[in-house]
Amino acid sequence: MNGCKKVLGAALCAVSAVAAAQPYPSKPVRIMVGVSPGGGVDTAARMLGQALGDLWRRPVIIENRPGVVGMVATEFTAKAPPDGYTLLLCNIATHAIVPARYGKKVPYDPIGDFAFPSMIGTVPNLFMVHPSFPAKTIREYIRYAKKHPGQVSFGSSGVGGSPHLSIELLKTLTGLNIVHVPYKGASLALADAISGHIESSVGNLAGSPLAAAKAGRVRALAVTSGKRSVQLPEVPTFAESGVSGYDVSSWYGICTQARVPQPVLTQLTTDIHKALAGPLKQRLTDQGVEVATTTPEEFVTYVKAEIKKWTRVVIGAKLQVE
Repeated sequence: MNGCKKVLGAALCAVSAVAAAQPYPSKPVRIMVGVSPGGGVDTAARMLGQALGDLWRRPVIIENRPGVVGMVATEFTAKAPPDGYTLLLCNIATHAIVPARYGKKVPYDPIGDFAFPSMIGTVPNLFMVHPSFPAKTIREYIRYAKKHPGQVSFGSSGVGGSPHLSIELLKTLTGLNIVHVPYKGASLALADAISGHIESSVGNLAGSPLAAAKAGRVRALAVTSGKRSVQLPEVPTFAESGVSGYDVSSWYGICTQARVPQPVLTQLTTDIHKALAGPLKQRLTDQGVEVATTTPEEFVTYVKAEIKKWTRVVIGAKLQVE
């Protein structure tokens, strides 16, 4: 019996060695997405998946698992076999805002359970008003809102999202008293801003807000990032508009399991960078994404800083989930 065990063990080792020797990837790769199809996160995943599939000549499957503010897909990825075949389109929600809001209720360690092959890019939020609103600049908006405390509202995709928290940070820095109107999705908030049912709205630049601003259906007052968007170069930043030090961007990246073999992690980083250096870069830019690749070490350092930043904002806005 012991001899059989030794033979079986040797056979399993041999199989593992052969598998390890196979070039990565040797089978289809999944990219998990924690939101429903459509929207910036899903679009970025599909664009990158297509580019990586072309590079690898292997299928890259986009698997949407929405639920519990992205926790379902993120936990699934954390617990998947650490072989590099289950990736996650990680983002500011899954790895910064959700951990900041939910603390120990998050069923994964946003740092310890993951490896961080590379960031994909960043996307500013866009702050907009209905064209009839009296303010034509952020300075004018702030002055108006301070003269009418508690009477000006802004819509967002929901409580605790990046758009919402970007304005909570603005309120902290400026002393504004404006009312948050949470919607069940960014498109609904934008629709009410376009129709004039709410005075202002904030949303991720990628997608509908960009199109609405270019068409003049809303008046874009500022982008939340530290520098202007190439898609709306005429729209200033909040910092340029007098809110010193204000810099908020959503971000996307690829994460995988912490225990993935180092050669696989290195290959992932290299190939993501290759994909983002090709035609995909312009496609993402056209969607409002500023492509920004990183090393795994740079990415994890960035995520740690984001967790600290948004924890302070969440505490200040009293949004922690008990």
